[in-house]
Formats: sequence, structure tokens, C-alpha cells
Amino acid sequence: MIVRLQCRDFIARLQEPRRTIQVVAGPRQVGKTTMVKQALQQLPIPSRFFNADGVDADDSEWIATRWEEVRALLRFNHYDEIILAIDEIHKINNWSEQVKREWDDDTFRDVNIKVVLLGSSRLLLKKGLTESLAGRFEMIPMGHWSFAEMHEAFGWNINQYIYFGGYPGSAPYIQNEMRWRKYMRESIISPAIEKDVLQTTFIYKPALMHQLFRLGCAYSGELLSYNKMLGMLQDAGNATTLVNYLEVLGESKLLIGLPKYVIDASRKYRTIPKLQVFNNGLLTALTDGISFEKVSTNPKQWGRWVESAVGCFLLDKTDELEGELYYWRENDEEVDFVVRRGDRLLAVEVKSGRRQNNTGLGIFMQHYHPQHSLVVGGDAMPLDDFFSGDIESLL
Repeated sequence: MIVRLQCRDFIARLQEPRRTIQVVAGPRQVGKTTMVKQALQQLPIPSRFFNADGVDADDSEWIATRWEEVRALLRFNHYDEIILAIDEIHKINNWSEQVKREWDDDTFRDVNIKVVLLGSSRLLLKKGLTESLAGRFEMIPMGHWSFAEMHEAFGWNINQYIYFGGYPGSAPYIQNEMRWRKYMRESIISPAIEKDVLQTTFIYKPALMHQLFRLGCAYSGELLSYNKMLGMLQDAGNATTLVNYLEVLGESKLLIGLPKYVIDASRKYRTIPKLQVFNNGLLTALTDGISFEKVSTNPKQWGRWVESAVGCFLLDKTDELEGELYYWRENDEEVDFVVRRGDRLLAVEVKSGRRQNNTGLGIFMQHYHPQHSLVVGGDAMPLDDFFSGDIESLL
């Protein structure tokens, strides 16, 4: 069984003195629950793991009851400390206020219960954490599975990873693409939209949200102005609505509109967005009339998948490193991706079948002086090396 890299940091934090609540957050089906259970099994600290899935959302006593059970165990067994982990915590109404009350009570009484919270809805977790638990938590972000992890677990090669993405639950079905698509749409995409987005955020036009997501997947890795989107979507309303919906999809780790890199921060919000999925499995699952063999043997088409996969990788890394991801373009010159972390820049150009030669990288380096630049694919850095590399070392 794969042990994800976050497990090491998670274990280290739980071995520290009780200071903050540990919150494990990430997209659906990336192994949050598995990672926490693996860590609890390795730790010498006694623990109790509860799942709020299936609990009545209005059961205002469920959290307090579970918490009191753990307090009783701590006293009865004369433990020095104990870990309380609650999965799908966001499914309980007003969960953050209840957690705050119990946590603050333990703090006041010097009760050494270390708390771990997990949830599949980043939107609800973020809302509760910022509104009620500010200053009381630390986040452990978990992104999609890397190429190295998919290779180790399932023996995938780099082309399979680029095409099918990093969802481990879908791996057993890739030999039957029809079955794989059905799994992706019904087990990952539909719950992510219907539960993590539409049930947690007020969306005035749900049908438009669905359309925008499908459009964004179809154009992943490409620039598309809001005016063009308005012309391609039914009952789209105005550009402000699309901007807001893209922000919600971005918070859910589904789809984002990357801004152009500019020095003046106020200008970046007025630039044409570069649409980018968070996992290439979303792009593939929602693109009809294709197959792995058809796409991987068409250089121009495959170049689009490669560029999108590089974007997915960089999105995960910038989230993990608390950086920001952009693109850059002036007239016909462009750089596919620009990573910013503090005052440090990394420029990444994808040398794909769609565009083999581009002078934009040199121009960007002359104007903005990034600390490092990478050219990926083609006869430059092999894709295997890039997807297995350490971006943090360049930032």
C-alpha cells in the first residue's frame, strides 16, 4: 500500500505538544482517510477515529458525544494524551462552532486531546475554519496522486499518467475506457459538482455551472476570454457570473482560470484566463470521441494533453508550497506557466507537438529575470524526469 509523502509531516505534527487542530483537506479520492489511518497505526499515541458520513446533519449532539467518549477513555485509562479524528466533519451543520466549543473547553481544562479533522468538501471546510476556528488549526493539503505514486502502485508509464490522470480509484478500469469514463463521471465528477459545489455554495444557475465545467475541461491548457465563453454557453448572463463560478470550481480543486503574470497585481484580474483542470482525468473523461491510442499517436492532440498535465502538476505543487501559478503572453510571445513563490519566479515552457519553437521564454527571462526556467518535453527535459522532480528546490 502506498504511503503518501504527507504522512511523514502529519505524524511529526501529532508527536508535537498539543497546539492546533490538524485539518487534512484535498480533492475527492486522493487518499485522505487512508493516510490518516496509516499514520494513526504507526503512532504510539492511542486514538479514536469517527466518520460523520451518514449522521443526521441536524444532530447537534453528535460531535459533543464523540468528544466526551474520548475524554472518558483518556481518564479511564490514565493516558497522557489521545487523538480524536473525525472524517467528513463538514456534513454536520454548524460543525465548526461545535468543534470550537469542545476544543476551547479542553484547552481551558488542560485536557490533552489532539484533534484531526477531514473533509471531502474544501468549500465547507474553508468556510468553517475561517469563520470559527481562525488561529486554532493547521492545514495539511493533499493533492492528486503523482506520476511516481501511480507508477509505484499500478505500474503506469508516463503516457498513461498524462492521459488518465492521478485518480487511484479509477486505475483498475483503464483497459476498458468506456467503463473508466463511467466511473470517473459517476464516482468522481458528479459527486464533486453535486455535493461539493452545488450543495455547499449558492449557485443561481446550476446548469450554467455544469456547462462551464465541461467547457473548461474541453479547453484545458488554452486561453479563452470571458466574452467567448459567454457566446459558447447558454443563458450565461454576464462575465462576473463566470468569474465567480470559476472561483468556486477552483476552490473545489476541479477547474481554474489561470491569470496572466503581470507586475501590477490589479491588472491580473482583468486578463484573459487560461483554463486549467486540476487533474487530466477530468479532461479525458469529458472529451468524447477519443481513445488513449488515438490521442497518444497524434502529436498535435497529444501536445495538448501534455501541456494540461504539466499544468496539473504545477497546480498541485503551488498549492503545497503556497505559491501562485500564472501564464505569460505578449502579442505572439508566450510562456506556458509561471510559478511565483514569494519573490522567486520559475518559468516553465512545454515543448509539445502543438508548438515546438517559441522565443517567448527568452523574452520573459530578459524582462522578469526568473531564478530558473525549464523546458519540458520534446528533445528537452524528459516528461518522466519532470513529473518526478522537485519543484521546491527551484523556488
